[in-house]
Amino acid sequence: MPKQHTYVLGLNTYDHDVSACLLRDGAIAFAIAKERITREKHATGFYQEVIDYCLNAEGITLDDVDLVVRNCYILPVPEMEERLVYQDMPGFLPPNERAGAPKHPLYLSHSDKVVSISHHLAHAYSAFAVSPFEEGVVMIVDGVGSYQSDVMEPYPPTDTATPLARESESYYKFSGSKLECLKKVWMEPDRGLLSDEFYNMPGLGALYSRASTYIFGDWNKCGELMGLAPYGRKEQVRHLLELTDGKLHVPHWTREFNQPYIMDGDEKWETSPSMRHWEDIAWRVQDDTENVLLARARWLRETTGAKNLTIAGGVALNCVANGRVAREAGFENVWIQPAAGDDGIAIGCAYYGWLEILKQRRGFVMAHSYVGRRYTDQDVSNASAKFLVRIQTSAVHSDDICRDTAKLLAEQKVIGWFQGASEFGPRALGNRSLLADPRKAGMKDILNSRVKHRQPFRPFAPIVLAERAREIFEGDEDSPFMLIAKRVRPEWRDRIPAIVHVDGTARVQTVRAETNPVLYRLLKEFEALTGVPVLINTSFNVKGEPIVETPRDAMICFLTTGIDNLILHDTVVSKNAWHRVVGPLVGIYTDVANLVLSSTRPV
Repeated sequence: MPKQHTYVLGLNTYDHDVSACLLRDGAIAFAIAKERITREKHATGFYQEVIDYCLNAEGITLDDVDLVVRNCYILPVPEMEERLVYQDMPGFLPPNERAGAPKHPLYLSHSDKVVSISHHLAHAYSAFAVSPFEEGVVMIVDGVGSYQSDVMEPYPPTDTATPLARESESYYKFSGSKLECLKKVWMEPDRGLLSDEFYNMPGLGALYSRASTYIFGDWNKCGELMGLAPYGRKEQVRHLLELTDGKLHVPHWTREFNQPYIMDGDEKWETSPSMRHWEDIAWRVQDDTENVLLARARWLRETTGAKNLTIAGGVALNCVANGRVAREAGFENVWIQPAAGDDGIAIGCAYYGWLEILKQRRGFVMAHSYVGRRYTDQDVSNASAKFLVRIQTSAVHSDDICRDTAKLLAEQKVIGWFQGASEFGPRALGNRSLLADPRKAGMKDILNSRVKHRQPFRPFAPIVLAERAREIFEGDEDSPFMLIAKRVRPEWRDRIPAIVHVDGTARVQTVRAETNPVLYRLLKEFEALTGVPVLINTSFNVKGEPIVETPRDAMICFLTTGIDNLILHDTVVSKNAWHRVVGPLVGIYTDVANLVLSSTRPV
């Protein structure tokens, strides 16, 4: 029987945000990050779970895959795996995976069907190959990329660096499937004990992570840093990024930065006397970042004359900077990869294989990021049917789930919303979301106290009917992936105060019927009841956990938090009086919740 499809598998491996993307005839069939499966935030390690997820969802085996393309930003995958044979590196290959990895056919593979590529090249393919543009330019900025000695693509000979320098910024132009590097910005390794930690290197993304480490004790709290920045005072801290004649200079930190957050267990972050200092640094780092990115984007525009800009890399998750680039850089169109961080590397690897190795043409546009597997109504029933779930909940089928959910939202209920395929990337875009009414400012505190447990300064994002967005938010640019911040128009700020940040902005997601008809209809129903075509949309998870993937994950989160109602497809799940008795037992620890939902008692 002839083979029906051509399959390419892209993988981001070993370090944070391990992920897989499966292409079927050049279109994304499925993509998933490991954290959604293992429930460990930013999961590292081996990649078997994500491969199995994609292959099982498609109903094929690894033998059906024509090409596998991989990346690990630390080292090329073959060299990384050679080192893992003789070196114990639990951060990259945990002990529980060490015995199983060598049994997998891709581990230490020498097949000519298995290829490794460098980091920014993968980011670049994730940006342009699935964009709606036939030609344009690409901006890649992240914390750290490949070593100069491992970079694959040709780049201008004037952008010199030593072999141990790391990628920091890369700029390209593209036409059709052809990609050309225009500029590389490198980070040379820094001196000292911590020189191998990228956030001590002199780079744009590295500097942002350095500030995140200083303020929050974690290099990966860049989103929190962006949210804190508007609370800072302008010009209280010297410049931490300086761009002169296209040359980026990152000054060394000195003894003036003497108030790092120390996680000693005694002092709470929120009550630290260093808060004013941290806010001022956050403002400076954000302002410097925006100005450098805007200057780089304008340089791209002026150098190439391009009308279209695509963006990827971890820094592309900075929606405030993205908003300025979209409005001020001079491009007619800006498209940002929804999985702009390293989970999106899997997409780039897959499309490098499809376009560069298999020499196929571009034909797929990533109009949405709903590329997880779909769960059946039976999966939903199974999540609701366990004995200790049934005795504390009621599940009712709805003939019009959007109408009934809109009524609950208008009654100020916090809704867990589970529909269709999961989103790929760090943003919940309406299929794995917590939804709430934005009309009362207190809803932000309700969400935080009942479910999210986030710092009170962090804003919640709005979803809005795309055709109404210009009426409520400033700016013409579309924002389907919640990656552009916009100013809320003054006449709307008092109508939807729960989504307005302290600086008057909001991280907007525009919703269209073509890409998410159920979410679109929910917004229409809510507008019919309230006159407001906007809802709060935040990720369906609690602080420190990944976004839920399965109906079972959703049920655990529902039972162990203050979510009022859980919507699973067309089923409305509510808590009954028994929940007050059983719920505290379920909510003590997550492992107790897992035990409850895996109960084998007859239903």
